[in-house]
Amino acid sequence: MSEPSLAGPIRIEGRRRTAGGNPPNKHQQRTEETRRVLLESARRIFARDGFQACRIEDIAAAAGHTRGAFYANFDTKEDIFFALLYEEAEKHSRQIRAAVSGCNTVTQRLAALREHYVQGMAGQTWVMLQLEFKLFAVRHPKLRPRLAAAHRRIKASMKLDDVEKLLGIDHKVGNEGMRAVLEGLFTGLFLQQAFDPERLSEQQAADYLGALFDFLLQPATLKG
Repeated sequence: MSEPSLAGPIRIEGRRRTAGGNPPNKHQQRTEETRRVLLESARRIFARDGFQACRIEDIAAAAGHTRGAFYANFDTKEDIFFALLYEEAEKHSRQIRAAVSGCNTVTQRLAALREHYVQGMAGQTWVMLQLEFKLFAVRHPKLRPRLAAAHRRIKASMKLDDVEKLLGIDHKVGNEGMRAVLEGLFTGLFLQQAFDPERLSEQQAADYLGALFDFLLQPATLKG
């Protein structure tokens, strides 16, 4: 089986904005609306069919557009997935900052961040999308380095260094590895709970995730 191809560099930008902050004209508004509808369609189709089986034709049709409209906004299926991931990263960045900004101590900020992670267990569609995409990357090793690099750039775009300073986290202890471990634990617990809820309830999964979060962030807690 041949490897899928990526047409050009992977786009990871979020929503397009007009130059200089000027209000968009009618053409730009229509273009932005088409892009938004395509993104929402892709979110539904990815969740329904999985990343591998999802077709560009299906995304365009569900959005009420043609393949031409899709290619006017995105080069590949991978591009629209990364645009979705970029939007999700921006959303989580805003949520994390909002959660910790009203706290006065490191302990309170860690508790707020812990709650953000634990409540994320309810976001079934998005977690499934990320799992599907990572499986796709693993199954196509020639694409994996480029896809993983784009994924890392999106994660880095969240720019949470200022938040980590508020949490008392030492930037010399390998924060990216800690983030990767938390992400892996989160997706693993989510998948196990979704697969066999009789064996692991949603509440149990949330409790275990909270305990693992406390263990990994213990050095920061002790500094508070």
